[in-house]
Order: sequence, then structure tokens, then C-alpha cells
Amino acid sequence: QVQLVESGGGLVQPGGSLTLSCQASGSIFALVAMGWYRQAPGRQRELVAVQNRGYGTDYADSVKGRFTISRDNAQNAVYLQMNSLKPDDTAVYYCNARGYYTSSTYSAFDDWGQGTQVTVSS
Repeated sequence: QVQLVESGGGLVQPGGSLTLSCQASGSIFALVAMGWYRQAPGRQRELVAVQNRGYGTDYADSVKGRFTISRDNAQNAVYLQMNSLKPDDTAVYYCNARGYYTSSTYSAFDDWGQGTQVTVSS
């Protein structure tokens, strides 16, 4: 199993910025995609941003122009720079990683971090 450890959440005022970090560890042969999802109270988990190797980057419409996802492939890490934060961005943010444990196509994994709370409030 792959372990994902997130950090960087917290309380920030509207218009402020935060950077989330996620480090993947464990038996990893290849990371195909790493991304961020979020879940607000009473709502379903939704995609925020994802980087797919070979397919590029995808963002939720609600965060385009404000959030930036980046990866450090050597460190198996992914980051989410969040600017111009709004109260609607308040949620638990989850890191997700998809890939393979070995060279076998039967060794696929799709794992989640424990989540980090982001609260945007004055």
C-alpha cells in the first residue's frame, strides 16, 4: 500500500493563500497521476486539480486561475498552491495517487491521504 501524508491546511482569511503538500511513500514503481480532491460538509467529494502523466493537468472550473498544482516526480510529491481563497473553498482536502506497485499492469493502486482541513473565514 502507498502512504500519502498531507500537510499545509489551516485557517486563512478570504483573499489569502495556502500551500498544501502531499508526500507519497511505499512500494511505488510508477505514479501515473497525483491530485487533490475536497469535501465540504454535506457535499460529495469533488476534484480540485490533478496531474496525469502524459495527459496534462485538469482543474475544477471553480478554482481555475486561483489554484496551481505542481509535482516533484523525484520526491513523489504533489503540491497545491491556493490563492485568492474564498469561504466556498472551505473543505477537507484529500491527496490522491494512482499508479503501479510493480511493472505488472495487475499491480495498480488508487490511494488516498487522511485529509487536511482548509477553513476560509474572517
